[in-house]
Amino acid sequence: MPVRRPIAVWLRERGSGLMALALFIGVGAGFGAIAFRWLIRQAGLLFSGHIDYAATPGAAHPWFPGLGMWFLVLAPAVAGLVYGPLVQRFAPEARGHGVPEVMYAVAERGGHIKPQVSLVKALASALCIGSGGSVGREGPIVQIGAALGSAWGKLTGLPRQRLRVLVACGAAGGIAATFNAPLAGPFFAMELILQSFTAEAFGAVVLASVTASVIGRAVMGNEAFLSLPAFRVHSPFEFLLFALLGVLIGASGVLFGKVLYTVEDLCDRVWRGPEWLRPAVGGLLLGALLLVLPQMYGVGYPIFDRAVSGGYAIGFLLLLMIGKMLATSLTIGIGGSGGVFAPSLFIGAMGGTAFGMLAQDLLPGMGLSPGAYGLIGMGAAFAGATRAPITGVIVLFELTGQYSIILPMMLALVVATLVSRTISKGTIYTTKLRRRGIDLESRHLRGRLPDRTAGTIMEALPEKLSTDTTFREASEALAHSSDAVLPVVDAEGRYQGCVTAHTVAEALEGEEYPEGEIGALAEPVPTVRSTMPLLDTLEVLVEAEGTGLPVLGPEGGEPVGWISHQALLESMHTTATLR
Repeated sequence: MPVRRPIAVWLRERGSGLMALALFIGVGAGFGAIAFRWLIRQAGLLFSGHIDYAATPGAAHPWFPGLGMWFLVLAPAVAGLVYGPLVQRFAPEARGHGVPEVMYAVAERGGHIKPQVSLVKALASALCIGSGGSVGREGPIVQIGAALGSAWGKLTGLPRQRLRVLVACGAAGGIAATFNAPLAGPFFAMELILQSFTAEAFGAVVLASVTASVIGRAVMGNEAFLSLPAFRVHSPFEFLLFALLGVLIGASGVLFGKVLYTVEDLCDRVWRGPEWLRPAVGGLLLGALLLVLPQMYGVGYPIFDRAVSGGYAIGFLLLLMIGKMLATSLTIGIGGSGGVFAPSLFIGAMGGTAFGMLAQDLLPGMGLSPGAYGLIGMGAAFAGATRAPITGVIVLFELTGQYSIILPMMLALVVATLVSRTISKGTIYTTKLRRRGIDLESRHLRGRLPDRTAGTIMEALPEKLSTDTTFREASEALAHSSDAVLPVVDAEGRYQGCVTAHTVAEALEGEEYPEGEIGALAEPVPTVRSTMPLLDTLEVLVEAEGTGLPVLGPEGGEPVGWISHQALLESMHTTATLR
């Protein structure tokens, strides 16, 4: 039940009340991130015998040395037997990479997220990552923090607009604490979750992020998340290489999204059993991949360090890059739970370092640092996959602690974002929603137009004019029409087009009522079909004469209804009231 007055009034209506809730959510997100990382650590120890198996790829499980590497085949399957039924029974939305669900909840559900999602997501993702799932932990911590913010917002009876902000506070706090990145958290929440900026929302998100970071640092330390070599630009010519890197690695980020959903579709087509069993059976296939390429086990942060430090040859770096795309896609496709943020960084690090090593071989006199290109490649792949360049720059700066990367990083990320927009409609996050028929990217264009079609709000056809209607009769009918446009049918009732008040007025110039019939003035009008989204319908209405148009069936032909500006406004008002 909502908190009683007067505290409830203060929390719901005052800016200071929102800040107090943001502070509280930051505390919860900070401790949630600590608990989540502990869960991953314990799951890793249980299933692999190592805190992070990627640091010692190919090693045997110390509890079962006789199995050698073959335990890798069983670990994901055993974990799947546990988290598969857990997710299916209590929180199906905890399956997958998490961020799209939070984006949808904020944009279309007023910030409402089931409270049990926090616990189920934490357990499922920890088991998945700890047993070898090749996914990241940022997606889960975003969903965990967001569910916490939603739960407390609903408990205190916040209006929907503030509830959304509190969800973003939880997401920002989770990112900030788990990556020791108090700047990245707010920008991630504003650019990807809220997709808008207001001073009040930004202040609340920053407060939650700082609070969560302080708690995270107190427990987990204050070291940079990645230990990478020092970086500096040796020549202005290198900026051309950084731009080329942005093109290539930005395209690889888009490719990652394509592979992810292709593999997921393939898994959907092949699997015919119960969903709760899918992670276990699919885990055997994932385990076989890990047996061939054990570097794909878990998040893989130790591989980052070794790659950018020059520990791998070009060919193996490219193998790791492709392997990560496949391993992450397979983990998600079989029903695993984890994020795609860290895998996109991994892909960029491998591809960027390979690019830097190749450039070094071709331009030996420039003193290039391949690891620096791996570092910038991380941000470029993230920008290509998500189109969030601001977040990418901030995240990489905080993860590495190196200010010298800012200019090259900004160039590469902007180029990667432009490449992504050119070759792909959606991002790795929004594509998941697009496949369900939800287009969040057009939301800023449609304002509060709901995700519906013209057929769902169309009205009955107004009075039809026959082709033999006289000008006097037509002008009187149009004078009483609210839309200044009416449909015209022939003697057999077949649709011939529309006639507008403007057209009739022009015909009447100089004559009171000329001889002839109105059918001569009927003309085709822009087509609206019953299956057309309201955003597209609005664009057609804006270009048409009058304020209404006939709605044709899915295949065209005869009108099945009528739509007007007024109907669209009413649908927007209804949506705003429900939010």
